[in-house]
Amino acid sequence: MTTAVNLYSYDFAQKKTYLFAALFILGNIVVPQLCHLIPGGGLMFLPIYFFTLIGAYKYGWKVGLLTAVLSPLVNSALFGMPAAPALVPILFKGVVLALSAGWIASRSNKVSILLLAAVVLLYQVTGSLFEAALEGSLAAGFSDFTHGIPGMLIQVFGGYLFIRYLLKK
Repeated sequence: MTTAVNLYSYDFAQKKTYLFAALFILGNIVVPQLCHLIPGGGLMFLPIYFFTLIGAYKYGWKVGLLTAVLSPLVNSALFGMPAAPALVPILFKGVVLALSAGWIASRSNKVSILLLAAVVLLYQVTGSLFEAALEGSLAAGFSDFTHGIPGMLIQVFGGYLFIRYLLKK
């Protein structure tokens, strides 16, 4: 299932960059709060990455980068989640996600489940290796693969549906 869609790449000088980033940051604030109502929901659903993926893939890496960096910082400042020690790996994964989603979208100029799966695997493996080096533990680094599979699947399939059907223009 590969679909041609309108994909954009906004610059930092454009107001739309900040408008879309603000909307996706808001999504990355609301959805994690809802997920945290479920015990272990944050670890299982990985909600902080969903709108980063959407923003970067549909509107370019700059929208994604703003979303990836500001979402966890605002969440941490307002709600204490993610906790300060988790910010570095989450920020790293978010930045890798934004850059890889923007790059793959600009190269392919289409959206597919396979392309989104490639983005999710790329940022998860890269981020997990970084986290493993940071923590000194492969198990800690790759914990998203033991707990976060539902979240990764939501990112791939939900991301596809969101980009393909909800963001038609």
